[in-house]
Amino acid sequence: MNLLAADIGNAHTVLGLLTDGEVTAHWRVSTDERRTADEWSVLTRGLLDVHAAQVTGISVCATVPSVLNAWREMLATHFGDIPQVIVEPGIRTGVPILVENPREVGSDRIVNALAAATEFGGPAIVVDFGGTATTFDVVDDQGRYVGGAITPGIEISLEALSRGGAQLRMVELVRPRGVIGKNTVEALQSGMVFGVASQVEGMVERLAAALGAGVPTHVIATGYLAPLVVDECRCFTDHSPWLTLRGLEMVFARNQR
Repeated sequence: MNLLAADIGNAHTVLGLLTDGEVTAHWRVSTDERRTADEWSVLTRGLLDVHAAQVTGISVCATVPSVLNAWREMLATHFGDIPQVIVEPGIRTGVPILVENPREVGSDRIVNALAAATEFGGPAIVVDFGGTATTFDVVDDQGRYVGGAITPGIEISLEALSRGGAQLRMVELVRPRGVIGKNTVEALQSGMVFGVASQVEGMVERLAAALGAGVPTHVIATGYLAPLVVDECRCFTDHSPWLTLRGLEMVFARNQR
């Protein structure tokens, strides 16, 4: 099985080619709502290149409805002969969703919960560092999704500062020399790196306490911005860059059966 997995987020779309749980190739592109189904097809086939003929299945999750509509059209028109799964209500994930309105939960968060429960066991907390949002998703000791939290993402926070501050600007997202910034650039970088790390540690501590005092918990970092702060956080037990893609493979396998 060579599965094309696509995680369509607000700012970026991550595509990966998976074979038996291993990500053999991967790409990250901007999520442009103006792209048509045909344009997405050209882009996807161009990225796959020689791998295109090897794809035997497609699994997709999305948080942008307009882009998902374009993908539906693309899959039907250009990949109609390949088995495919779109993660949405009605698709079997094997994850009980214990929240007030399960339809409100982003499909990527459910996929992350499935992958975390399968690969690491529960209880677990998944911290997904996206550009628009940093999400915290909680899985209990029975592998059930019990909720989580959402905070502004690192990139969108920096953009808001640069737009709202007369003397602030966009800076490169890298670790500064130290926590005490010696100039405006370093001060912004310190806030983005060490400030976010402190926020994550505080949130994880609170979420773990809510699960139950003394409960051993896996805390898993994922998302393309995780490498920026993961080493600054003492709370993480695992860093799994392709957690969402592997979760998409699990959902595909469940629904093909």
